Amino acid sequence: MKLEWLEDGVKTIMGPIPAVKYDEVRKRKIWFNSMVAAYTGWKDERNDPVKAVTFGDGSPLPADVVYDCLNILEEESVAIPWRKGDVMLLDNWAVLHSRRPFDPPRRVLASLVK
Repeated sequence: MKLEWLEDGVKTIMGPIPAVKYDEVRKRKIWFNSMVAAYTGWKDERNDPVKAVTFGDGSPLPADVVYDCLNILEEESVAIPWRKGDVMLLDNWAVLHSRRPFDPPRRVLASLVK
């Protein structure tokens, strides 16, 4: 991810990155991409979902393909019933965590480790 600093904020620029990576630990291919987020919440004056997800040559990925991916993610999702004080550890290579709505307050502490 790259950041482009603008007078009124920052714009994130990702890619091009492959949608699938090979996990050396699990010895299998894994989905490692957040392209559907571009169609589900990143629309503003600087981010156009139609132009956000492209092939390597810059041509847009058809919206129906992105929506098919979104539907698969929805079908495979599991909701965890959170309670006050809960802590979750997850392996970002093993699971794709969602960005669903939540009721504040919410405190997220993150650590990236290898």
